[in-house]
Amino acid sequence: MDEQLKQLGERLRGLRDVLNIPVSDVADTIGIDVEKYERIERGELDITISNLMKIAHKYGMSAEELMFAESAHMKTYSVVRKGQGTAVERSNAYNYRSLVSGFRNHKADVFIVTVEPIPTAKIIYKSSHAGQEFNYILEGKLTFYIGKKVIELNEGDSIYLDATVPHGMLAIGDKAARILTFSVE
Repeated sequence: MDEQLKQLGERLRGLRDVLNIPVSDVADTIGIDVEKYERIERGELDITISNLMKIAHKYGMSAEELMFAESAHMKTYSVVRKGQGTAVERSNAYNYRSLVSGFRNHKADVFIVTVEPIPTAKIIYKSSHAGQEFNYILEGKLTFYIGKKVIELNEGDSIYLDATVPHGMLAIGDKAARILTFSVE
């Protein structure tokens, strides 16, 4: 069992215990059955960033607190140097680096997302979450999937979307794509 998944599951279970939240309420929040959610809490199954964001927003905390067990300390400003930021790898295809994790009570989640190419991908994983999302392509090219629409995005392109619509992306070619992502509820 992956140690990071186990620790994340323990934090999710701890959140429920502290706030006295039934398992079924959290499972309903992210749209999965109770048995599957219990596997996440046991560290047997991964959870997406978008589902962590749904849980965090519903229960009044930041996604970073759930992901990293750290609470933000800065309330006037927070600086993140180039190549820095709190990193989390949630899947083989995407790597997230939070740019706002040090700022207390931030109103938006901001990430640099690296999408590694997977030439053999036949299924694109789509996720959804509350609010809206803005993605700006810093480097590379990718195919962006939103609902039934497929859009090719190049360096310098951007897309703003209703994040409740299932969406996902796949890097084009043999080079990773880097995206600046803003998510607001």
